[in-house]
Amino acid sequence: MNGGPPADAALTRELGAATRARRFISVVWLAARIYAPYKAIQLWSRIAGEAKKEPRYRRQDARAARALYRASIRLEGLLIKASQFIATRADILPDEWVTTLGGLHDRVPARPFAIVREQIERELGRPIGELFAEFDEAPIAAASLAQVHRGLTRDGRRCAVKVQYPHIEAIVAADLRNLTFTLRLLAMLERDFDFRPLARELLKYLPMELDFLNEARNSETIARNFAGDGGVVVPRVYHELTTRRVLTMELVEGIKVTDVAALERAGIDKRAVAQKLIEIFTAQILRDGFFHADPHPGNILVQPGPRIVLLDFGLAKDFPPAFRDAMVRLTFAILTANREAIVAAFRELGFRTRDDSPETLLTLANVFLGNSVKRNRAYADAALVEEFSDELPRALRANPIIEVPADVLLVNRVMGLMSGLGKTLDSQVNLFATLMPHASRLMSGQQPPSASRE
Repeated sequence: MNGGPPADAALTRELGAATRARRFISVVWLAARIYAPYKAIQLWSRIAGEAKKEPRYRRQDARAARALYRASIRLEGLLIKASQFIATRADILPDEWVTTLGGLHDRVPARPFAIVREQIERELGRPIGELFAEFDEAPIAAASLAQVHRGLTRDGRRCAVKVQYPHIEAIVAADLRNLTFTLRLLAMLERDFDFRPLARELLKYLPMELDFLNEARNSETIARNFAGDGGVVVPRVYHELTTRRVLTMELVEGIKVTDVAALERAGIDKRAVAQKLIEIFTAQILRDGFFHADPHPGNILVQPGPRIVLLDFGLAKDFPPAFRDAMVRLTFAILTANREAIVAAFRELGFRTRDDSPETLLTLANVFLGNSVKRNRAYADAALVEEFSDELPRALRANPIIEVPADVLLVNRVMGLMSGLGKTLDSQVNLFATLMPHASRLMSGQQPPSASRE
């Protein structure tokens, strides 16, 4: 099996100066093409009035989403991954963005089979005909970093073979540098929109997604944690056909979680699916302290029951016990509207504000969970988004957050993805009733915070 990823210098040489320059110019030009028209609409509305602002924004949403889609298909790599994330946010983003970019979840243009064959044979050290009894040359899914093919092992097991694209590590490394530069520039132009923590998150976690041995370990951990739950399905890993760039798993089929029409045809209640998803991810975060951090629609299938099939564990996170306990205390505090406990839990998790006053943290609690619990919504509806879109920037300007633990960014990402799926599935989940039993049971088993830190 192969070793770790090559160093940044080697990746840089692998990609080539001309390609790096082309990608840099393309990303900066794309950012300018998207940003400038929005800014123009904003400035023009101040002069000409608000009457036609919304139709202008919607037209620009459609143009910007199409530009990002075309650029993602052309450049691939990290841009596809960013677009996939945007497409999950049906809860807070206009339909023009979600619909246009939704096709990138599992319908990315595939690489030719010759490239796939060469990668498999290089990684596994034998001709593909000796490794598999059957191998379908047409992929069943193609995504940002890899594509998946059906196969049959020599001993007759149906399998899904995930093959990483050659040179994708070099492309991702270059894209991360370009993204960091672009976000730094945007932060200078728009003081209220500093997305550089997102770039730091990607820099930390993307290398994990490029290591399929890590993904195999994550998959087996999730499978063990849900071994007693018949409503959760995790494909088995076939280790003898797995390396750092090729992952062979049991082939498990189902309906894509966002294909509401297919769910209805199969007699599957979409609201029951939404309920099960919330229960699964609540258990992962609060009970297990180990969770699937990339539950976008391409990674979740549904079988009758409903049974939830979880795929693609490249991005998963294991919390230290103390951090998980603090997350439990924060959730319980928000559910019980205990202001003092909310602030204490945020500080225990590692949040710091400039003047250490509690107001920003209390506002953040509403953004995290509180407003959804108050409205009994498992997703952020339009009124809720408008409310915390006003609340949070105001609180951050008054008392900026100067330190955010990276692990919380992943939790927040999962909550955002779940919120987007909840909107698509017309979720009627009672968040208080779903979360409170978990939080209460786990709180009862905890030592007091002071004791747990001794």
